[in-house]
Amino acid sequence: MEVNTRNSDASSSSGNNNRGESIVSDLGSLQTSCTYCKSAGCTSISHDLWADSLTVDDYQDLLDRGWRRSGFLLYKPEMEKTCCPSYTIRLRASDFVPSKEQQRVSRRMQRFVDGALEVKKSVEAIEIPSICASACNEVSSLGTRETSSVSKKEKNMGDHIIDDYLSEQLDKVIWTCRESGQFPFSVQLPKASVKKVSQAKRKLLVEGAENLMYSSNIAFQIAVTIRQAQSIAKDASQSAEDSPLSPKIISEKIAASLDQLVKINGLSIRACNGHINFYTAATQTSPNKDSHTATSSQESATRRKGCSLRNSSVHPQGKRQRLEIHLKRSSFDPEEFALYRRYQINVHNDTPDDVSESSYRMFLVDTPLLPVQPSGDDRVPPCGFGSFHQQYVIDGHLVAVGVIDILPKCLSSKYFFWDPDFAFLSLGKYSALQEIGWVKENEVYCPSLQYYYLGYYIHSCSKMRYKAAYRPSELLCPLRYQWIPFELAKPLLDKKSYVVLSDYVLLQNGESSQPLVSGNVMEVQDDGNSNDVLIDNDDKMIEPELESSDDDCLEAFGQASAEIENGDVSDILIR
Repeated sequence: MEVNTRNSDASSSSGNNNRGESIVSDLGSLQTSCTYCKSAGCTSISHDLWADSLTVDDYQDLLDRGWRRSGFLLYKPEMEKTCCPSYTIRLRASDFVPSKEQQRVSRRMQRFVDGALEVKKSVEAIEIPSICASACNEVSSLGTRETSSVSKKEKNMGDHIIDDYLSEQLDKVIWTCRESGQFPFSVQLPKASVKKVSQAKRKLLVEGAENLMYSSNIAFQIAVTIRQAQSIAKDASQSAEDSPLSPKIISEKIAASLDQLVKINGLSIRACNGHINFYTAATQTSPNKDSHTATSSQESATRRKGCSLRNSSVHPQGKRQRLEIHLKRSSFDPEEFALYRRYQINVHNDTPDDVSESSYRMFLVDTPLLPVQPSGDDRVPPCGFGSFHQQYVIDGHLVAVGVIDILPKCLSSKYFFWDPDFAFLSLGKYSALQEIGWVKENEVYCPSLQYYYLGYYIHSCSKMRYKAAYRPSELLCPLRYQWIPFELAKPLLDKKSYVVLSDYVLLQNGESSQPLVSGNVMEVQDDGNSNDVLIDNDDKMIEPELESSDDDCLEAFGQASAEIENGDVSDILIR
């Protein structure tokens, strides 16, 4: 079924009469297997359209009705039927408040640009900084500072890098414990912080603590947070010592989950009276007071070399890196495709045959959006509207690409892929921060452009929950299309995967109930300028295609087992 919407009348009042017309074909309902919950059957259900052309104004309206695009394919989950309901999530850029973890990502990139971090060209896949090398350097220099080749300033910089890395690993383990039910999922737990233990403090500790390097008291903070939440709910009746989630037990759970990871990187971990302590495995204490400084320089060099073979080297070089971010219209670029191919094979474990140029073009290059050029006024930003690729280039080397749509009200993030050699920079998170910053900067030129759309938020899929970390965000009500603050929607989603978000009790005493919405509610009304819709029958099969707005999950469309059912949309008005 073909739908043709003309913008000449409805858009003339707002000055958008030169933006063309939208032509879409209805494909009906599509059922596929779900890549989020990994269900055996075809439980993922969406309604699909095929867009031959689409104005940026029409696509903005579709986004605000729960639709998304993958190439020319437009799709909207059938929320009451699909296994993993997907809620459109957005953020007002000017209200964004970065978390400590997001600030760490920015600081790490800045250190890299300043020359504090350097990537070894021979490394195949860098996931984490080389903790072992830095720890070994620190231990071997405790008693012989005058012979150390690393300056105090450089050493402190390396310590901050390790602190941030260990803090991130703790956060990941804590999140996993929440997901598995070991910690209450309904409680917002604090972020971890790992600090270096000074040499003076080591001397005050018990014998055998000379090789203690880092420590965290996050278990105490978690215990206090959980106890306060239980107290509010009037569920806590035990003391801290008797509580099943005392700091001691919490630290032991975290240490057990993190032990294998840090051992690989030359550190061992132990829980000690609620503290989580990191020890270097390079030395062992002995009756000889100076035994921990007796390692030969040749042995230390060999150990350091072995620790950093497959990790990024963490050593200041004094050479600044040049980071450039280029915004270009969506088009095929051989260098981008080569990076995409490498990313899919190394990060998502695709086979080379699965990553073809044709599938890449359909997924990330082809677009139905009609480009809008700058108008010289405040209705269009300097780059214009349409589909774009945002390239991240370091010293002339393409390291990442963000695929985005720039629309009258938002920047919509579609996909992001990066060089596996630069994984330690958390480029996915860094790009999100850059895209939010881009919206804030360009709102000056185009006041209507205020939001950052992160795609779909899927509460039932832990890998997709990271999007709520960009705060304060809003979720789109699937029935009334009102924007609801995430903090109000989350308790409802904790109980049920599909919720009409605008339906909930406003007052806790239950005396009244009415929808509570944010100040930016999209009004659903007829302004008298509705577009005419022409519908014709048209059957069109869709070639398999992928869509995702994050860098961790891929969603497959058009599986061999998919069933397309023609739907009757003759009574639907698409504006």
